[in-house]
Amino acid sequence: MTDLKQLNDKAAQIKLLILDIDGVLSDNKLYYGDNGIEYKSFFTRDGHGMVMLQQSGVEIGIITGRKSPLIDKRMNDLKVKHVYQGKPDKLPTFLSLVEKLGLKFNEIAYMGDDILDLPILTRVGLSASPKDADAEVLSRVDLISEFNGGQGCVREICELILKSQGLWQKQIDFYLRENL
Repeated sequence: MTDLKQLNDKAAQIKLLILDIDGVLSDNKLYYGDNGIEYKSFFTRDGHGMVMLQQSGVEIGIITGRKSPLIDKRMNDLKVKHVYQGKPDKLPTFLSLVEKLGLKFNEIAYMGDDILDLPILTRVGLSASPKDADAEVLSRVDLISEFNGGQGCVREICELILKSQGLWQKQIDFYLRENL
């Protein structure tokens, strides 16, 4: 894990945050109803962190190994433009997105929780994981969240980026404005 100053320095450079879904934006559990339909839960504060980050000019991307219409719905609600599903080998998609956006690796943050996330986690400028990530991941990331997947870890990295870039107070001021 990286010390606080280095963490803030890395977060200050981020222009794109890429997230995994299962184990990061959700609780890493698969729920199936009797009808065979898959259900997921998403933590609303994670979503609001993503909205604030995008409002501040930092883009969000999703690269996930599984496919689900629920992900399309949730990411559409959050206005996330870069959504890639059904990509268990995430590296080619990551490299393609980096090229498409013309970014450098140090301008990208990634949050993942399992060993299939390692190829990206080891390349980005700021790597992060939820508290309940796989041990191999935990041993290699800059930031281990105080929260488990689907329970606030995404909000934590969004706030870190906003604060490191001097954008947090603008978000707070927006909500504290007087209603005239």
